[in-house]
Amino acid sequence: MTSIFHSGLSKDFSLLLNDADDFNVIIHVGENNNTKEFRAHSVILRARSPYFKGALSSDWVTKKDGMILYNKPNITPIVFDMILKYIYIGELNLEEYLDRDILELLIASDELLVEELFEHVQDYLIKKQTTWIQENLNLALQIAFKITRCKKLQDYCLESICADPQPFITSENFPSLEKDILYILLKQDDLHTDEIFIWDCLIKWGIEQTPGLGSMNSDRTKWNNENHEALKKTLDQFIPLIRFVDISPAEYFDKIRPYKTIIPNHIYEEIEEFYFKGTLPKTTTLPPRIKKNHIDSNIIRPKLISIIINWINKRDAKVSLDKNDLYKFNLIYRGSRDGIRRNLFKSRCNSQESILVLVKCKNLQKIFGVYTPVGFCSYLASFSYYISSSGSFIFSFEKNDDNQNMKISRVISYNYAIFNNSRISEYEFSFGREDLYIRDDNLCIGNSDYEDNLNCGGTYVIEEIEAFKVVKQ
Repeated sequence: MTSIFHSGLSKDFSLLLNDADDFNVIIHVGENNNTKEFRAHSVILRARSPYFKGALSSDWVTKKDGMILYNKPNITPIVFDMILKYIYIGELNLEEYLDRDILELLIASDELLVEELFEHVQDYLIKKQTTWIQENLNLALQIAFKITRCKKLQDYCLESICADPQPFITSENFPSLEKDILYILLKQDDLHTDEIFIWDCLIKWGIEQTPGLGSMNSDRTKWNNENHEALKKTLDQFIPLIRFVDISPAEYFDKIRPYKTIIPNHIYEEIEEFYFKGTLPKTTTLPPRIKKNHIDSNIIRPKLISIIINWINKRDAKVSLDKNDLYKFNLIYRGSRDGIRRNLFKSRCNSQESILVLVKCKNLQKIFGVYTPVGFCSYLASFSYYISSSGSFIFSFEKNDDNQNMKISRVISYNYAIFNNSRISEYEFSFGREDLYIRDDNLCIGNSDYEDNLNCGGTYVIEEIEAFKVVKQ
């Protein structure tokens, strides 16, 4: 049997990094006032990094008194210190560092060809720093696409934007977005927003990017021919990415037609023929965008739906969705549209199909929800009874776009998962015996047959309620 002594090895190498007197490499890191000298061993650097294996073996390397001198001005001292800890000890606690330093570590680990660290940093950002990435999507996108092989972070950023594009596209940083990244974004088939909104934002981006226009000259009615031609040149590669067939005739008349001069003639002629005759364009042949896992809710923002899908599939909330995770959320009841009526809710949800219910309460940012894979049985039954289910759960979000502070409570007493009340005088539904139920326009939360995870017992006045039929595609 082979004995493993990794802990002792790691401890000895840490001493070698911090206190060694037999080093043969001096590396000057950083520039200007942010510099530091690091001492290391060429044999260790070369063994752990293909970059150093080549760089320190070169005949062009600078030596003085038998010592190798090396400069890395494009890496900050704090980032290089992280890299040396990984190389020597194989340990690194990223929670001790700022998010911007971690992004720089991603760039540096790619340059130094430290593959294991590079993959770990991507995974850490995606799984542990989702809030920061959401708040700094523009920066994260630039870094991700600066590194060709940074596929995980690229995909995560694009998926986050596609799930809920409006915050990113309307941000103050959007007009400065690099054109290559914008091109990739507009090519996405699952960009979940109205096409006319994409068009409006593209025009704003183009105006900001075009010399002679910008905020000082954004009034189209005051442009001359040169201004129109300049904007046309800026947007030339992006116009074919617009799905004009998804834009209504009224929107075309108000928003597209005024910019006729910036659209290539052959494309504009096809657009007009489509709106006047219904003939599908031959040049701009991109299909309508796929509203993948889209939810038409007035209660939650679209980006939260991936969390609910993971819960449905009994996975961790923050796991990236698989390409086969395709669901339709068909709205079957909305209180503000249909009226908050007991019998209507029960009749609309009278099935054995999967149903998701969302509830917003007055004077409260918190969102509540319930999911049942077995639906609600008919209220026409002459007696009340419990419906058994092992996949039901109740949950809460702190607010309609907060994907960090959500809580889920799964059923633990399967035989009491859902209570079907035969009396119409009783409102909507009850999950468990006292866990979550609605009565007299109030949402009541306790604890009995579901995990005690919500920690928000009490009674709340309902402001809005929605029910969706959940269909796996």
